[in-house]
Amino acid sequence: MTSLHPTSRHTGRVDPDVADLFDNVFADWHSRRPAPGVVLELDRDLWARLDELGLTDLASADDADVWTVAELLRAAARYAVPLPIAEHDALAGLLATRAGISCGSGIRTIARLDVYGTDRAVPWASQVDRILVLRPSGDTAFDAWQIADIPVSSCRLEAAADLAGRPRDRLTMTASAGVGTLIGADLAREFFLRAALMRAVQATGALDRIIDLCVRHVTERRQFGRPLARFQAVQHLVADAAAESALAHIATDAALTSLASLGRSGESLDELERAVAIARSVLGTASGVVVRNAHQVHGAIGTTLEHPLRGLTQPVLSWRNDYGTTRDWDLRVCQLVPGEGDGAWAALVK
Repeated sequence: MTSLHPTSRHTGRVDPDVADLFDNVFADWHSRRPAPGVVLELDRDLWARLDELGLTDLASADDADVWTVAELLRAAARYAVPLPIAEHDALAGLLATRAGISCGSGIRTIARLDVYGTDRAVPWASQVDRILVLRPSGDTAFDAWQIADIPVSSCRLEAAADLAGRPRDRLTMTASAGVGTLIGADLAREFFLRAALMRAVQATGALDRIIDLCVRHVTERRQFGRPLARFQAVQHLVADAAAESALAHIATDAALTSLASLGRSGESLDELERAVAIARSVLGTASGVVVRNAHQVHGAIGTTLEHPLRGLTQPVLSWRNDYGTTRDWDLRVCQLVPGEGDGAWAALVK
């Protein structure tokens, strides 16, 4: 089977056979997928296939490996897979395991409630079986949270979708659905940072594929008797996009290294927060450049439902504003980086 993702890009931290398994499963699905619609549907057949392979609980397993989870999420993002893999396992599943909550069976997503018991944009809420709900129980975001795993029937939903056409439904808890298990401030903070980082991981996976599509398009497409790649302006567009994508990868991998070292080698939540803030700030800038340049290179065809570019750029723009906007993370970097001048630069590139 021909893969859309060259194995040479594997980080070296994941077994190549495992990385190829992820790629081949999604490539096989991609070759037989139905034509995409305006609003995407959760593919339960593909989910069952992943479940058979043991790929729906990698993050929450006792021997979970951060890099393997990241490779799975990136592979899914490269193929625009319509599944809540991050929400089910890397976010809800892992948090429930850490909190000692016994979860029911089925596909799960996660909701962060406000004081009124509402979350205005819950990923895949209307199409999953259960929801891990979190509600702040203190005065600030990370004082403490109450959490519980509940069936979707315990919530009131209003259908909506994000920029990419993926369900992002408004959820309101019913009075009968109690939220009782308390988690501490450190676990709540770690969860938020992990969630923000997983969105960066997914976005960098999609950026990979976007660059591949750009290179293929400018190589194959001819204008005025020669390939688009021969035009200097087009070369600059693709080169700038590739450079920004590489920067986002480097920053995200640095944050993954910090997450993998959390609790070991003296790595602290403060250091993880700085790494995540830098990764998300870099991603915010990179994604804007890559998306803009990719659509400029492809022209009108890249905006159609049939072309794969649209199904990649729109999730990137959605993910970069999840768990904090680019502006939020830019400001956080300014707050976290100590000193000025050369001292601030040294801290950023450490």
